[in-house]
Amino acid sequence: MKQKATFAAGCFWGVEARFRKLEGVLDAVSGYIGGTAERPTYQQVCTGETGHAEAVEVSYDPDAIDYARLLEAFWGMHDPTQENRQGVDVGTQYRSAIFYHDDQQRELAEQSKQDLNASGRWVRPIVTEVVPAGVFWPAEDYHQRYLEKNGATCSIG
Repeated sequence: MKQKATFAAGCFWGVEARFRKLEGVLDAVSGYIGGTAERPTYQQVCTGETGHAEAVEVSYDPDAIDYARLLEAFWGMHDPTQENRQGVDVGTQYRSAIFYHDDQQRELAEQSKQDLNASGRWVRPIVTEVVPAGVFWPAEDYHQRYLEKNGATCSIG
């Protein structure tokens, strides 16, 4: 049975590409979540005025990869101590966030955040939001599999 997980970790191109490489991930879609506008466009989200984050909706097979492994991958692909930025990408649309789909995801996300904060891996505190998933709007077609199609790089990693 397929399940969903949604993460924001800066530029969605690199986040999507990295989740796609994980065994058990069935699909990863770049898009927008957490804002107020319906059917936001990239141009609107880039203004920072819609409240959306660039995010990736991950469809996965829980028999092949569990949510805890997805969280582990998420923490490893960006700096969760940077507020509203990742590398050269600055603005609320680049915030670090976990958008949970049920209570189990919320509990696992909050526990993993707490454990990582206590681990000493980061000098600064983790600012990643753990918030309910709302409507996810897929990004425009040219953003899907962007790195794969264009051989470009992203500032995360």
